[in-house]
Amino acid sequence: MVLHLTHWGTFEAEGDGQRLTEVRPWKGDPEPQPLIGNIASAQHHPVRIDRPHVRAGWAEHGPGAPGRGDEPFVPVSWETALELLSAELRRVYGEHGPRAVFGGSYGWGSAGRFHHAQSQVHRFLNSLGGYVRSVGSYSYGAAEALTPHVIGNLEWLLAASTSWPVLARHTELVVAFGGLSEKNSVVAPGGIGRHEQQSWVKQARARGCRFVSVSPLADDDHAEAETEWIAPRPGSDAAMMLALAYVLDAEGLADHDFLDRCTVGYPKFARYLRGESDGVAKTPEWAEAISGVPVARLVELAREMARSRTMIMVSWSLQRARFGEQPLWLGVVLAAMLGQFGLPGGGFGHGYGSSSDVGQPRRIASAPSLPQGQNGIDEFIPVARIADLLLNPGQEYDYNGERRVYPNIRLVYWCGGNPFHHHQDLARLREAFARPDTVVVHEPFWTATARHADIVLPSTMSIERDDFGAGRKDSLFFPMHALTEPHADARDDYTVFTELAKQLGVADRFTEGRDAQDWLRHLYTEWRDRLGRKGHELPSFDEFWDSDVLEIPVPDRDQVLLAEFRADPQGHPLSTPSGKIEIFSETIDGFGYPDCPGHPVWLEPEEWLGGAQAEVFPLHLIANQPKAKLHSQLDMGEHSQSTKIHGREPARMNPADAAARGLADGAVVRVFNNRGSCLAGLVLSSAVRPGVVQLSTGAWYDPDPADPSFCRHGNPNVLTGDVPTSKLGQGSTGQHALVQVEPYTDPAPPLTVLGPPAITTGPPG
Repeated sequence: MVLHLTHWGTFEAEGDGQRLTEVRPWKGDPEPQPLIGNIASAQHHPVRIDRPHVRAGWAEHGPGAPGRGDEPFVPVSWETALELLSAELRRVYGEHGPRAVFGGSYGWGSAGRFHHAQSQVHRFLNSLGGYVRSVGSYSYGAAEALTPHVIGNLEWLLAASTSWPVLARHTELVVAFGGLSEKNSVVAPGGIGRHEQQSWVKQARARGCRFVSVSPLADDDHAEAETEWIAPRPGSDAAMMLALAYVLDAEGLADHDFLDRCTVGYPKFARYLRGESDGVAKTPEWAEAISGVPVARLVELAREMARSRTMIMVSWSLQRARFGEQPLWLGVVLAAMLGQFGLPGGGFGHGYGSSSDVGQPRRIASAPSLPQGQNGIDEFIPVARIADLLLNPGQEYDYNGERRVYPNIRLVYWCGGNPFHHHQDLARLREAFARPDTVVVHEPFWTATARHADIVLPSTMSIERDDFGAGRKDSLFFPMHALTEPHADARDDYTVFTELAKQLGVADRFTEGRDAQDWLRHLYTEWRDRLGRKGHELPSFDEFWDSDVLEIPVPDRDQVLLAEFRADPQGHPLSTPSGKIEIFSETIDGFGYPDCPGHPVWLEPEEWLGGAQAEVFPLHLIANQPKAKLHSQLDMGEHSQSTKIHGREPARMNPADAAARGLADGAVVRVFNNRGSCLAGLVLSSAVRPGVVQLSTGAWYDPDPADPSFCRHGNPNVLTGDVPTSKLGQGSTGQHALVQVEPYTDPAPPLTVLGPPAITTGPPG
């Protein structure tokens, strides 16, 4: 058996050279996950891309030909595909320069560190002179902009989070805004070797720790936590948090010694809290009218927080909504008012339950990876503004204190990602993708992004190539041997880019004279030597390559966020402008953004159950992450398909809401609003708050040929709005939307995404 790392765990596998014959969880994983069942069934699925293809209209008429997303594809040889692509790259760079090229890729394409699609495409485009890049992420774009002003760089905050062993031993009360999702806790960027969070939660609960989940979903947590469920109206968390802060302030429960020593701006925030600045006191009565959470529970919860060692958790989901910066900032403020930052088991954390790496203690160094090189230009967009970029060249926009302009993109190069999963308002994104001259995609499968490209190059899966891998904070570092030959005529990205680099005269710059195996040896040896100079002895590359796994040392498993800062704020300042936690930010206030002022506030969303739009669309859609796959990866896989209802993505609804609409469990329903509609299979569940429908993301976009706003498969992003969190973060707001649900009485239309698109023959040959 050979070990292989994925984003959702490690598995042992056997193969016959062409396909996997057996896949089972690694015996070293104490909490193995069923998602590995998608691997073998996906490898040779009919939707796998077998050879290079070119869109028929582009092949006949060249760059800029209309019909993207509607036309059939022409299969071509690798020689022809690379000649066409190198000529187009030469044209665009020669006529328009690197500011006309957008280098996509969201980075989840492979768990391997060398064959990492994002690194490969960015290194290649940098070899040509550069490209327009994206910053931030769909997962936590608002947080990435906000936290440097308030508490510190988000990457540091996630890495320095208090470790789960500390929480298990010391925390008395966990208040998890957005829940503590078990399904999200089993995945991590780059991979996860051992799943342990379930055991830590179980240990904490056995010791007497209480868990409170603030979420529209009762099962948005671990069963072992025996969680108390509080279900405010979706989108009203900031109002609820302000009421908790009001009680702490009014009843003298705030730790003013900590606030004075370690924070700035509390007096200004307190004036808002008390209603002195706007005439509205943020009382529990005020918050009950907005959130629906009873006054008595708000008051008692605030008191419980003050008398307990309390960890305030805010999931990534809360900031994936309109004004998402506010509840995240308020989580920091509540923890500061409790004065428990830096104490074992107390304080604040962002992303517990959102990814398995949050709460893992830091290792001595990250695993080696392919360097991306130097970008020749400094032009970027926030990642969630891709449709705005393509639709509005030359338009000005605000971002994190800057006034920026969208460049004019002629060529999009996407490698290792699926924006038709991550992005919102897919009909609008489809319109945006029609605008560039050329769209190039490397992909193993015929995803919606591949179907909206002009040149499609088939990539290998990670099981079909040699690599090494470790998750973002995982201490386990795996050699990842190729388990089978590549499917059909697929090639790894490095091989493709090497050939393109040769044709474009930049081979030495891209390859540095190395093939893939040379790079693996070079990167590992360089990393090993660097750690050796710091006193950490690691095996040679050959010893590592012949082993099952290497353990990267972890110096402190009892990691506590801000312990040194708490002890000596002057000697260990934060990276914020003041060096302290900023409850009021002079910097943010100076930007003058009404949708993100200088301290956290309640801002009423345009779409929520308390607003006027709810009279037309009276259900609040929660478009959370799926349980049977990671994002949209391997949606055609056996495990993912086992959860479908009549082939559609399942949508959960409270039985009372279903009864009011005459909807039966297991029926095909139409979920719709003024942006679009989709079909889904209905699941009735009392774990869903009344007034809420939960339809996870991840179903491959299958638009009706006559109406791209209608997805026949159940992708909720035909319903979600392409609007930013705020001018500060410009983050994704894909978590929430208002919808209506009705029976679908027509015969369910056939799905097309589980097979290849239309393939034709024609020029070029």
